[in-house]
Amino acid sequence: MQEHRIKVWDLPTRLFHWLLVISVALAFATGLQGGSAMVWHGRIGLSILGLLVFRLIWGIIGSTYARFGQFVRGPTAIRAYLQGRWHELGHNPLGALSVLALLGLLLFQAGSGLFATDEIAFSGPLKSLVSQHTSIWLSGLHRQAIWLIGGLIGLHIGAALFYLARGQNLIRPMITGYVLSREPMARPAEGGGILALLLALAIAGGCVWIANGSLLPPPPPPVTPVW
Repeated sequence: MQEHRIKVWDLPTRLFHWLLVISVALAFATGLQGGSAMVWHGRIGLSILGLLVFRLIWGIIGSTYARFGQFVRGPTAIRAYLQGRWHELGHNPLGALSVLALLGLLLFQAGSGLFATDEIAFSGPLKSLVSQHTSIWLSGLHRQAIWLIGGLIGLHIGAALFYLARGQNLIRPMITGYVLSREPMARPAEGGGILALLLALAIAGGCVWIANGSLLPPPPPPVTPVW
């Protein structure tokens, strides 16, 4: 059967993927280093939050295979995939669970970092909205979650290498946007035009602006001692 070159991943989805890879790697590096690197850790965390918000919106108004409604399936689809009866494009039903878990955990990590503190020199931009006890508690969860995130990333990479060993390259389509398909009814990705992209970017940018504490009242001016 003849193979057809099919467009699956749009440019915004591919850029999101690789920017998230770079940002998470930098977040790990700066977080583990600590000290003065925590300033950059906080900035990178805000960028990750923006990327995640963009992906959530894009998962609703983006192109065909980027939409959650297309690749998030129920137990029936997962069973069909495990039995070798699933041949659609995009994320497979089992891989979709990994995607959702990683997005959810990264969203928690970025969100908890907004309220975290190292009790020395770094505080999240929204720390003033919670008590010191809550901030310390969220900081502890934030530190512990890095091991879960590392495990999911390792599983993600392992799955890609597993499929590569079986002759299915999942990395190349996330670079080029195209896959080779033998399914005669396979259709290329549609939708996700410029207006949808601008809307997703605007919402993501607004969320980052709010998350950075832009709506909080400015701190009181320092008290000048009277001698």
